[in-house]
Amino acid sequence: MKFAVTGALGHIGSQLIRQLPMTFPGAEIVMVDNMMTQRYCSLFNLPNAGKYRFIEADVLNAELEKIVKGADAVFQLAAITDAAGSFKNKEQVENNNFNATVKVAEACSKVNCPMIHLSSTSVYGTQNEVVDEDCTQEELKPQSPYAHTKLKEEKFLQELGNKSKLRFVTCRFGTICGISPGMRFHTAINKFCWQAVMGEPITVWRTALHQKRPYLTLDDAMRAFIFIIKNNLFDQRIYNVLTRNMTVNDIVEMIKQHINKIEIKYVDTEIMNQLSYEVLNNRFCGRGFNFAGSIEKCIEETIKLLRPAGR
Repeated sequence: MKFAVTGALGHIGSQLIRQLPMTFPGAEIVMVDNMMTQRYCSLFNLPNAGKYRFIEADVLNAELEKIVKGADAVFQLAAITDAAGSFKNKEQVENNNFNATVKVAEACSKVNCPMIHLSSTSVYGTQNEVVDEDCTQEELKPQSPYAHTKLKEEKFLQELGNKSKLRFVTCRFGTICGISPGMRFHTAINKFCWQAVMGEPITVWRTALHQKRPYLTLDDAMRAFIFIIKNNLFDQRIYNVLTRNMTVNDIVEMIKQHINKIEIKYVDTEIMNQLSYEVLNNRFCGRGFNFAGSIEKCIEETIKLLRPAGR
């Protein structure tokens, strides 16, 4: 089998390129990354079970049709992913994320390769207590440029799919947690673990302590990708992919099981007006997928990984 992964060296991609050959031994894995975040370590010690080829290139300029041709699945993970930080670089996020998805999707359409598109549950900024994929556009109230761009990508794919019969699936991932070679620390659980281990105050948005949000373990993310491939689930639909809805307070209490002294510092952010809501994953579960990841385990492993460097 052959797989192409854009944004291959990031938090999710760096684990995916290791998981694919373990599930599909002998698979050819083409990795594309522009090295903007300089995660060279994501290429260290790749398993011998895979046939790897790395291409240092920007998706916006790469010859994608040649790269993805013959792939059994193309993973579009190339994106600037910091939702809160996207207010400071709105135009860059729009240009990079949307156009990257357009380029990958058009290449897949031309050479008839199925595509897995990564969106985000941050597209939900609703005032509803419970939300799912059937929310109307009026109910969706994305709170960041990053989230607005993800919705724009989803709309483009739906239109392209109707016009060209592109086979794709969109996964709205919850906030990721869990360790990987290309791990990032600007999202809630990982950032809180870092701050707690380093003896720093946990910085919490002033309105967010008791607001529920969706989280996804890296293990469940990998299993979801494999499930899609094995079940040929390229049905042009959107699926919420998340392990569990939790509050920041829930996360803090889990961290306290490993680090007793924790200080919380409340901070302001431009994403401040959301109420608490739960994101349902019933549609994906209805296809036969079982979410089995453990947020507690992700927290424990992250703290264990960091602890020798802590105070």
